[in-house]
Amino acid sequence: MTMAFSLLAERCFSRDYAQARQRFLDAARARAAHIESFPLEVRGAAGEELSTDIALIRPSGARGLLILTSATHGMEGFCGSGCQLQLLGDEALLARAADAKVALLLIHALNPYGFSWLSRTNEDNIDLNRNAQPFDVALPENPGYAELHPLLVPPSWPPSEQNRQAIADYIAEHGLIRYRDAVSRGQYTHPDGIFYGGAARSQSLRTLEHVLRTHAAEFPDIGWIDYHTGLGPCGHGEKIYTGGRDMTAVARAQRWWGGDVTVPFAGTASSADITGLIGGLLPAACPEARIATMALEYGTVPFEPMVDALRGDVWLRAHPDASPALAQQIRQTSRDTFHSEHDLWKGLLLGQSRLAIHQALCGLAAEAEQA
Repeated sequence: MTMAFSLLAERCFSRDYAQARQRFLDAARARAAHIESFPLEVRGAAGEELSTDIALIRPSGARGLLILTSATHGMEGFCGSGCQLQLLGDEALLARAADAKVALLLIHALNPYGFSWLSRTNEDNIDLNRNAQPFDVALPENPGYAELHPLLVPPSWPPSEQNRQAIADYIAEHGLIRYRDAVSRGQYTHPDGIFYGGAARSQSLRTLEHVLRTHAAEFPDIGWIDYHTGLGPCGHGEKIYTGGRDMTAVARAQRWWGGDVTVPFAGTASSADITGLIGGLLPAACPEARIATMALEYGTVPFEPMVDALRGDVWLRAHPDASPALAQQIRQTSRDTFHSEHDLWKGLLLGQSRLAIHQALCGLAAEAEQA
């Protein structure tokens, strides 16, 4: 890697949530962005204030809006924050947005608690991307998870060989596909488990709904890129459609970002077919808008060690009296699972993000011309 890129990676990828937040706010102010902050009552791992911060850059006559969200899954915010910071420092791409008459809404650290504490979930162990549910009706059932829960959250950490063998026996009996679906599809019955979707709308998603109604509702065309890490080959950014079961919306996303946009409900994505995605909040907040949404999911490690990191995280929440050394080990494993310090990996992230943003700007400009 060149020295110039190493400096770019150092500027974009932060050592912790507090540094990422300060860098984001400083960069947004330098662009004369409209900034708002939405603090949580709980504190961060270093006692710092936790907040979801937004920056709106709106050129004169803007007709379209591109939303970029980071840290929907807490510690995955190292990636998303880095991509947001790259954009705020990219003169050419910002000029392209202004020329296309596209406003930029950057939502930094949707789940600041998880970002700070190196957890995928929020202060209530809620997975925000399973939490955008209507909670006044029956919630999705996942009997496979209920069967696995006692194995996934063991009484001791690290798991015993008997525990690991029991999971291997389940996979041998039911198959790897069924196991992965049961684990990751989301569940609403075990608050102390993994991929828990909650029993009510989280504060973070109430904040997101407010931001969408306040800053997005007037735009006729909206694109949304939500940054994630974890699934897929290391460094590859899978473009995963995150809207509803609407083939017109799927076609729009594939028109903007390419035919390789994968679709979970069609079985073409590495992700399970999930309900409660945050992208589902957009049609309700902006019912008249033409929408294209996707998650840019950058691969890190295989599925099994990723699940192990999540298991360790929920075990630690249930055992706050764990030794400091074990707690540090679990959190470091979580960070290493969802983020890489290799410059090549960071370069792949930034390059694919820049391309996806450029494609979205072109898509938004085309939609405006055809309106």
